[in-house]
Amino acid sequence: MAKNILGLAVPMTLAQLINVLYSVVDRIYIGHIPHASAEALTGIGLCLPVITIISAFANLFGMGGAPLCSIARGGHEEERAEKVMGNSFFMLILSGVILMAACLIFRRPLLYLFGASSATYGYADQYITVYLIGTLFVMTSLGMNNFINSQGFGRIGMLTVLLGAVLNIILDPLFIFVFGMGVQGAAIATVISQGASAAWVLKFLTGKKALLKLSRRSMKPDLSLIKEITLLGTSGFAMSVTNGIVQIVCNAVLARSGGDLYVGIMTVINSVREIITMPVTGLTSGAQPVIGYNYGAGCYRRVKDAIKFMSAGCIVFSVIVWALLFFEPRFFLHLFTQETELIGQGIPAMRVYFCGIFMMALQFAGQAVSVALNRPKQAVFFSIFRKVIIVVPLTLILPMVGNLGTMGVFLAEPVSNVIGGTACFVTMLITVWPMLREEKSSAVRNE
Repeated sequence: MAKNILGLAVPMTLAQLINVLYSVVDRIYIGHIPHASAEALTGIGLCLPVITIISAFANLFGMGGAPLCSIARGGHEEERAEKVMGNSFFMLILSGVILMAACLIFRRPLLYLFGASSATYGYADQYITVYLIGTLFVMTSLGMNNFINSQGFGRIGMLTVLLGAVLNIILDPLFIFVFGMGVQGAAIATVISQGASAAWVLKFLTGKKALLKLSRRSMKPDLSLIKEITLLGTSGFAMSVTNGIVQIVCNAVLARSGGDLYVGIMTVINSVREIITMPVTGLTSGAQPVIGYNYGAGCYRRVKDAIKFMSAGCIVFSVIVWALLFFEPRFFLHLFTQETELIGQGIPAMRVYFCGIFMMALQFAGQAVSVALNRPKQAVFFSIFRKVIIVVPLTLILPMVGNLGTMGVFLAEPVSNVIGGTACFVTMLITVWPMLREEKSSAVRNE
C-alpha cells in the first residue's frame, strides 16, 4: 500500500513543488529588482488573491472530477470515467472565460480593496493584467493534470509542471532583466510557461498512452454529472477561496496597521507557505487515487492502511518543517529579498505564523480522506470552519488585543491550525473509521 501511494505521491509531490515555482520564482526575481524590490514584491502580493481564486476554480472541477474518475475506474466504469473528465474540461474552460473577463474589468477596484497604495498599484496592475490573459492556460494545466495523475501516470503529471517551471525559470530573468520589462516581463514569462504546460496536458489526454481519452463526445454537458463533480470539488474550491479571502483580509489589515512593509512580509510568508505545504499536498494527492480506487473496489482494509500511511507522513514532514522555519527563518526570507528592514521585521512574524504548522497536517489528511471517499459536505465544512470562522475574525480582532498590532495578524494562523486541524482529523476518525469497519464486515459476510 505504501509503495502504491509513494509511486504516485513522489512524482506528484515533485510536481506540486515545481508548480509552486510558477509564482514563487516570479517573486524571487522581482524581490531582487534594483531600487524597487520592496514595492514590486508588495505589488505581486496584492495579486495573490486573484491568482488563488483562479486556482480555486481549477480545483473545483479538476479535483472534483479526478476522485470520481478513480472511483469509476475501480468499479470498471470506463465510459463514466471519460464523461467525468470531459465534463470537467468543459467547466474549466467555461469558468476560465468568465473569470478572465470579470477580473480584467474590475481589476482596479479589486487591487485597492486588497490593500494597494499609490506606490504599489502600478506594479500589481502590470502583473495581473498580463497574467489574466493566460487564465485558460492555468485552468487547463492545473485542472486537467489531475486526470493524468488519477490514471496512475504520476511521472507524466510531474513532467507537465516541470516543463512549465523550467521555462519560467529560464524566461523570467530574460524578460525581467535582459529586456528590462520588470514586473510585466515576469507575468509574460509565466503565461508562456503555463501555455506550454497546457499544450502538454491536452496532447497526452488525447493521445494513445492515456487510459481515459479526452474527446468531444465526453465533453457534452451532463448536468447531473456536473453537479456531482462540483459538489465533490467544492472542498478544494472552498479551501482555495477561503485562502484568498484570508489573504485579502490580512493584506487590508496589515496595510492599515503596518503599511506596505508588512504587506511585503506577508507576501514572503505566503510564498514560503506555498513551498513547504506542497509536499504534504503531494502526499495527500497521491493517496487520494489509491484510497478512491480501493474504496470503489471494496478493499476497505487497504483504504485504512492508506489513510494511516498518509496521515503519519503528513505529521512527520510538518514537524520537520516547523523546526527548520523556527531556527532558520532568515534563510527563507533571504530567498525573496535583501531589504534589511523587511528581513528584520519578518523574522519574528514568520516564527509566530508558522509555530502551529504541524497541526495543519491533520487538516490536510482529514480533508483528503473526505474527498477521496466522496464525502464533500464534511470536507467543505472544515475548509470554511478553519479559514472563515476562525482565521478571518481573529485577524480582525487580535491586532486590537493587548497592543498586538501587526503581530496579531500573524498569530491568527497558528491558533486556527490547532483548532481547525484537530477538529477535522478527529471528526474523520469518528465518522470514517467505523464506516470502513462496518463495510469490511459486510464484505466478509457476503463472501
